[in-house]
Order: sequence, then C-alpha cells, then structure tokens
Amino acid sequence: MHPLTSVFALPDRLAPKAGPALVAQDEEHLAAVADAVAQSVADLSDRLAAARRAPAGPGGQAVERDQEVRRLGARLRTLRRFGADLCLGRMVPADGSAPVYVGRLGLTDREGRRLLVDWRSAAAEPFFGATHAEPMGLVSRRRYRWAGGRVRDYWDEVFTPEGLEGHAALDDQSAFLAELAAARSPRMRDVLGTLQADQDAIVRAGSDGALVVDGGPGTGKTVVALHRTAYLLHSDPRLGHRRGGVLVVGPHEPYLAYVADVLPSLGEEGVRTCTLRDLVPEGTTAVEEPDPQVAALKASAEMVRAVEPAVRFSERPPTTRLLVGTPWADVPVGAADWAEAFDAVEPGTPHNEARDQVLDALLDALVDRYADGDDVPAAPLRRALGRDRDLLRTLGSSWPLLDATDLVADLWSVPAYLRLCAPWLTPEQVRLLQRPDPRAWTVSDLPLLDAARHRLGDPEASRRARREAAAVEAERARRADVVADLVASDGTEMQVMSMLRGADLESALLTGARGSAADPDPLAGPFAHVVVDEAQELTDAEWLMLLARCPSRSLTVVGDRAQARHGFTGTWQERLARVGLDRVRVATLTVGYRTPAPVMAEAEREVRAVLPDVTVPTSVRSGPPVVHGPVAELDAVVAGWLAEHAEGTACVVGAPGYAGPDGRVRSLPPELVKGLEFDLVVLVDPASWGGGVQGAVDRYVAMTRATRQLVVLTGG
Repeated sequence: MHPLTSVFALPDRLAPKAGPALVAQDEEHLAAVADAVAQSVADLSDRLAAARRAPAGPGGQAVERDQEVRRLGARLRTLRRFGADLCLGRMVPADGSAPVYVGRLGLTDREGRRLLVDWRSAAAEPFFGATHAEPMGLVSRRRYRWAGGRVRDYWDEVFTPEGLEGHAALDDQSAFLAELAAARSPRMRDVLGTLQADQDAIVRAGSDGALVVDGGPGTGKTVVALHRTAYLLHSDPRLGHRRGGVLVVGPHEPYLAYVADVLPSLGEEGVRTCTLRDLVPEGTTAVEEPDPQVAALKASAEMVRAVEPAVRFSERPPTTRLLVGTPWADVPVGAADWAEAFDAVEPGTPHNEARDQVLDALLDALVDRYADGDDVPAAPLRRALGRDRDLLRTLGSSWPLLDATDLVADLWSVPAYLRLCAPWLTPEQVRLLQRPDPRAWTVSDLPLLDAARHRLGDPEASRRARREAAAVEAERARRADVVADLVASDGTEMQVMSMLRGADLESALLTGARGSAADPDPLAGPFAHVVVDEAQELTDAEWLMLLARCPSRSLTVVGDRAQARHGFTGTWQERLARVGLDRVRVATLTVGYRTPAPVMAEAEREVRAVLPDVTVPTSVRSGPPVVHGPVAELDAVVAGWLAEHAEGTACVVGAPGYAGPDGRVRSLPPELVKGLEFDLVVLVDPASWGGGVQGAVDRYVAMTRATRQLVVLTGG
C-alpha cells in the first residue's frame, strides 16, 4: 500500500467513524503491520531460497532441511495472501496499557516490537471470549471488516464505562451481523474476525478424547471445527505434522471443495481432507447398497469384526512332518516347529507381513538346533533351508498371502465361510448377504474392505522384500568378485585397493542396489487428531474406519442429530460408546447465525412433523418471507435473482439435469447440500423427495442452506 494511502476506506455513510480521534492510532499501527508483512515476505523469500540451495545432508539432516523448507514455505504463502489485513482487530486492556492487536499470525517489526499477537495464543483469548458479563480484563474491543486490503467498516464493543471516553464508535450494525448478511461465494470463508464467545470456547477446548460439536443448521459447527483444527495444530505439540497431523473427513466432494480455503487462510496447509469413500480404493466406484436389510447388517461393528476370524482361518500351522534336504544333512520340520514359529509373530503385525516373521522364526529355530560349526555352517544352512521349495510351498499353503478384495468377496460368495466367520448370523441373513457378483462393491462394503486391508497389509510387501534381498545378494556377489580382481591386480606399495573390503565401504557401495518400498497411502494414518463432519450419518462400521486411523482417540465430531437421514436415537455419548469411545464431551451451539428467521420457521415445521422433540436453533437474523410458486417458474425465479444480485451464489435442489444460466448457480440433489450455504436456495417439488424421516430431513437440510432467500416450487 502506498504510504500516502489510508488503510481506512469507509463509505460516506460511515464518515463519522473516520475521525482522527477514532482511527489515527489504528492508521499508524496498521501501516506498520503492512510494512512488517512486506519485510517478512522479503526475508522469508531469501531464507527459503537459501534453505532450498542447502545440501540435504545424510539421514536426519535431510528430513530437518525438508521440514524447514515446508515451514518457511507455508508461512510465506500465508503472508503473501495478506498485508495489513493480517490484523483482525484490537483490544484495549482495563489496566491502561497499550492496545493489543490480534492477527492471523504473530508479527514483530525489525526492532522486535510486537505488532500482532497470534489469534491462537493465550494473549488473544479475550478478543474472542470477552462478554459484557465477563469482560476478561478489557475496556473495549474493535473488529475490522476488510475488503481489498482496506478497512471498509469496524465495530467497537465497550465493556466498561471507561471505554466510552472518545475512542469507540458505537452503532447498531455489528461487524458480526454484517458479515452474516454478506453475499456468499463458492468457498467458505474463515470467521476469525467475527468468532463469537461460545464458538471460541469450543475452538480452544483441549484435544483429549472426543469433543462433539452439536448444533442445528447455521450455528457455525463446521467453521468452528476448522478453526479448532488450526488452533490445536498451533497450541498442542502432540498434534503437529511430525506426530501424524490432522485428518478432516467430510460428507462429500462439494463439501471438500467448499471448505478448501479455510485452513490455508488460517496458516495451516498440511491438513489432509477426504471423504469416507477416499479411504478405500474401491470407494471411487462403489454404489449405494440397494437392499436396506443388507445395508443394516453391514453397518454393524460386529460385521466388521468378522474380518478377524476370516484372516485367522488362513493362519493354520501344518500338522505333517517335512524333511528338508541340505548339502550337510536332512533337516526334519515337525508340527511343533511350525506351531512355535506361528506363535512367534509379533502382536499387531499385518497378516501378509507376518509370514516373513514366521519363516524367520522357523529358520532361526532350525539353525540353532542343527548348525554345528564348520561341519554344518549356520549361514549357508539358513540360506539352503530358506530356499527349499517344499518348505516354502508348505508355508504358502498354511499362511497364504491374501488380498482384501478376495477375502471380502469370499464372504459374499461362500455361505459356509460366512457362517464360520459370523456365527451370529441367521441362515436367512447369510442368504441375504450372498450375491451373484461378490465384487460388485457397494458403499456398505467399504468398512469391511478397509478392515481387511488393515489386518492383511500389502500382499506385495513380502514379495518386494524377497526380490530386494535377492538383488542385494546378487549385487554383493558381483561386487565381491570385482573387488577381488582389483585387489589381486593392485601393484601399489600401500595396497590401497584392499580398503574396498572394509565393511563400511561395502555397505556404501551396496546402497544403490537396494530397492524402494511402495509409496505409502497418505490417508492410512495414524493421525494424531481426526475431525469428522456430518458425523450423525456414520454407521458403527464407518466409525471403525476412522478409529483405525486415530489410535489417540482424539477427535472433533461435528453433527446434528436432527439432520440424520436415517434417524438418530439416543445421545452422542451412547452412540459413540458403541464403537469404543468412552471419553466424550458434548458442546452444543443453539444460536442460528446463518439462516434467516422466516426460513428457519418453515424448516422447523417440516422437521418437527416427523421428529417432534428435535432441537432447532434460534435464528438471530431477519429476512424476507419464503416464496412459494409452481415448478414452471423455475427459470424465471433464477433469472430474476441473477438480474437483481451482482454477487452471491444460488442453488437449485431437486431438479436433476437442470443447468443454471450462470456459474453462480449450482444444481444439486438433496443429499449433496449438507455443509454448504447459498444466498438463494430453490427447492423443486420437495414433496417428491420421499416421506418419513429421510424425506423430512432432506427438506429440512435443503431449506436451511439459504442465507437470504428460500423459494419452494411445487407441482408437476
């Protein structure tokens, strides 16, 4: 910003708020912030370039260099997004000390003067948490509304009489309500400048156990959970990216696209986001389960636990005696040897990886028993035993390498196998679960496929390890021959070539001969913390998918029981106890900040018709009445709104194939609008969406996506 350009650009109607007594101090401070941001960008650019040029170094040094590059790059990208608008506002302490300015990041100038305190720090907590009942040591608080890098408005809150003395501009239009009324964009914005005390208390809650953020539509559950994610990553060292980081799980792809910009705007770029489908390769093509009874059976945690006996069925030690011939002696391998080797597997080792442990344990025991110095040398004996085809064939038949898709497909195609693994099923239920094409994957299969993949591990891991070992052994022999030739032909007095036989140098020479493991699955975990939105929809089986990735059991659970399409009985604590979560806290948001009161009233009537005891948020915003009309008016409604509104977004819900005339208009089915918001929402023939709880919930959810206007069109 040019030094002569004011950071304040208030409209004429707010001219009284632009007086020097009110803004001069801020003007000076925000100019210093803009200068410090520009200087920090220049300094960080130089440091990042130097870090990238620095040699990687061995082992841990390379990891530290890469982490420093990522850290500098993330901060640099955040600073480049902002100038003076890095500042959210200021607070004036009651002790008479200088105002404290709060920012998205902490910031100091070259002299070390603190210009901004990080919003996640304890020093910034009063900026969000102070209320008139508990001012937390503040006289007043000021929040800015930014647009285009300039302050377009600000709002002062005064907590004590001293705050009224000429330094506060009071009006009846709070920055918070003004932000709620602003036009929507295709992506969710962060709400740091308007975070309310009840929301901030949830953001700053500790990470131990599961915290359920419960609340109706428009209460800010999602945005609070995302701000909580940024806060925890900053404040809790147990959750940092080096410790596993955070996974955010959303209900569908439109949701992920909508919230994609929130965490980067808060300075957090390393958070993984996905849907449940993304956790399993088969999720990309899986269809909904057509039979509700089958879906209910597969939704249980008990069915997922049938994977364990299915795997155990393929881990049975041989009971016959095998005689392995070697150049030194015939080595007998009996049932007791196999049983001992099978028992040697370390607990928790995936099935496919454990097979190598079985073989190693067996070979160790046989070598210990039959090796005898020079007569029967240990290393050659071990190699001979490990290459014996009969022994390997016996191991392969009693501990076969398994693929997750094969295992689950067998459950749906071999009734006797399913009865063995799930003995609680009735004959009729076993029959229901069988299908002509056992690999015609449905969404209900995904938790079983995921559990099987975790339990089995990579079937190629053992093969890769053996191929790598063979390649290293071959390369070792080849290089040993080369070294022998070089040493034999070395005519120097110092016999320099003999150094090639040193163990350290031999190891270095063989480094290039080693293969590389398969690329790790970035969503496999473990994660230090998991955030799951629209959690009221998850089945017990789907919860097990998430808990398998979160051994810490540190979760932020976001949901609303009233928005559960298939119903939600009991409490959150009861629901989560079924999947093994016993440390559960519930924080409830009851104020509806998004949905105008007329829209909320109509949506409430819809949902209470089937769920009379449901909790519906209290809306704090007024708005125009809901408009009703015939479906034939759809094009006219959308065209009229676009003509009247140069900004904002609209969504037509329930009109398959409808193509909006403008990029600001989307068309979605009811099940894909959860978590989203639009200025205008048009419901097309909502009565046709179905009856019962699912139909009513779909209509309730779709109605409450509207932040300004709701139109309901009915008829053919």
